Amino acid sequence: MIELVPIGTVNPAAVEDLLDRAFGPDRHARTAYKVRGAAVAVPDLSFAAIDGEVLVGSIQCWPISFLDDAGRRTDLVMVGPVAVDPARQGDGIGRALVSRALAAAGDEQPLMLIGDPEYYGRFFGFDAALTGSWRLPGPVERHRLLARGAGVPAGAGQLGPALTTPVPAA
Repeated sequence: MIELVPIGTVNPAAVEDLLDRAFGPDRHARTAYKVRGAAVAVPDLSFAAIDGEVLVGSIQCWPISFLDDAGRRTDLVMVGPVAVDPARQGDGIGRALVSRALAAAGDEQPLMLIGDPEYYGRFFGFDAALTGSWRLPGPVERHRLLARGAGVPAGAGQLGPALTTPVPAA
């Protein structure tokens, strides 16, 4: 039976190994890593999926900031990566992890991610309606830049590492 636990209770090396298996060792060059910079994952929103004593999935959420072209800052949370052991993909582990993180974040927390719009839109209410003018520190497929939650900024601006750590909504 799979148990979802705070990611801080899991060996960080095991999480890194899982991420390498799920996304490849070149994952650090991706735009998402540049957006979040050297931030530390938000502990209350990051979870691990354990089957027995084996790590089979993880989700990490990161504090980031959006600086609009008028100089106004909005703190957001970047959801992901969602990693599932390749041998366990299709078992609903990723969906359970995302559901848990979103429940912990609450409906008021502005969230964003880079992911499949059909999946994240259908199951979790993310869309690209407000992200079309966002700039990132690397390439992104515009239709995969998704957001949800109260206070998601609209208009032109730059996503990047957080200037402060957002407090999850209750």
